[in-house]
Amino acid sequence: MSEKIGLREAMSIGIGGMVGGGIFAVLGLAVSLSKGGTPLAFLFAGGIALITSYSYVKLSKTYPDRGGTVKFINQGFGQTIFSGGINNLLWISYIIMLSLYASAFGSYAPNLFAITGGQLDFHIYASGIIILASAINYYSIKVVGVIESYAVIIKLVILIGFIGVGIYGLMGNPNLEQLAPSNWEAPLQLLTGGMVIFVAYEGFELIANAAPDIKDPEKNIPRAYYSSIIFVICLYIIIAVVTVGSLPFKEIATAQDYVLAEAAKPMLGKVGFTIITIAALISTFSAINASLYGGSRVSYEIAEDDELPSEFTYQLWNQPIGLLITAILTLTLTNTLELESISTAGSVGFLLIFAMVNFVGFKLAAETGSTKWIPLAGGVLCCIALLALLQQQFSSNEMGVIVAVGIILFCFLIEAIYKKMERNKKG
Repeated sequence: MSEKIGLREAMSIGIGGMVGGGIFAVLGLAVSLSKGGTPLAFLFAGGIALITSYSYVKLSKTYPDRGGTVKFINQGFGQTIFSGGINNLLWISYIIMLSLYASAFGSYAPNLFAITGGQLDFHIYASGIIILASAINYYSIKVVGVIESYAVIIKLVILIGFIGVGIYGLMGNPNLEQLAPSNWEAPLQLLTGGMVIFVAYEGFELIANAAPDIKDPEKNIPRAYYSSIIFVICLYIIIAVVTVGSLPFKEIATAQDYVLAEAAKPMLGKVGFTIITIAALISTFSAINASLYGGSRVSYEIAEDDELPSEFTYQLWNQPIGLLITAILTLTLTNTLELESISTAGSVGFLLIFAMVNFVGFKLAAETGSTKWIPLAGGVLCCIALLALLQQQFSSNEMGVIVAVGIILFCFLIEAIYKKMERNKKG
């Protein structure tokens, strides 16, 4: 019997999953796309996450399972090529998130200690942290849990401190004018800006994997989802306001990959820069640790449902073989793709997955006791956001869109080939 977890622990899983490396990795990108409207972009993305969480609440209460999203997709669509393709996409999206976190780590770390003083530092740090986190995952899952529980507290304390000092520092700051509506991008650009950074919210779905262990699930599952998402929306909006109000757009663009640390400089100087850099390193490291574990579990669950070869249920050094494969694929992506392409691919993956979970929520509304129009609205909103993101990014980041669409097609192709091979074996 596993120990039951309370509301506080369930919320920390959601908050820890969202406030991982995401905000550190994509804040600069958000400002470059949305300018003064960045807080609104975070609100758009958070709104879609909040509506989608309604489907997650209902499905988590009705079908509590450690497979989480994998279980919901199979419950709604059966064990078909389609559900297998979507579940494969979930695993690949974990790998994309890992690449995003590793990229953030690789961008922040050289500011504390440069090794070569050039672009090679990024690759050394980003690759090194993936290898270190993989070693920790192999050494002890308990250590992963301990690191995560301390990291959640440290990064929240530092971020809330940054907000407190930042709001005080905004008084009389001439850059506050940058938040005026005249500096906002067009509404469609704001929407797509929010969608490119949608990856900063995807972590709430980790609560679904913990659903069977949550005490008093009727009360605590909805509270855990809604409270953690609303808290993170407020946190991100205030961080966006402080950042845009503290630094000129030109400086934000120059420091795009480590902008949160740069935003602490006007108030706290070099010390603030260093503190936020350390917070970014702790956050991204803990996010890599937890996501490596989550990613290997996803591949294991998919294989258990016969949507990936049974070899994925094998163990290597007492961990699922998926852990090693996840780490190798993360190293490859991190060292070959640009940050914007990684972020676009991750957001496209999760918007499609969340659209499907919403449609499952709509389809199974009678069984879950859902109000039908909410999951339907969530599914339609995810699809509109996905199309807007693909259309806008295709004009400015063609490679990112090609990579994202290629990954989706690859996930379905692999599933179709696997199912055909299985039929031939049985035939």
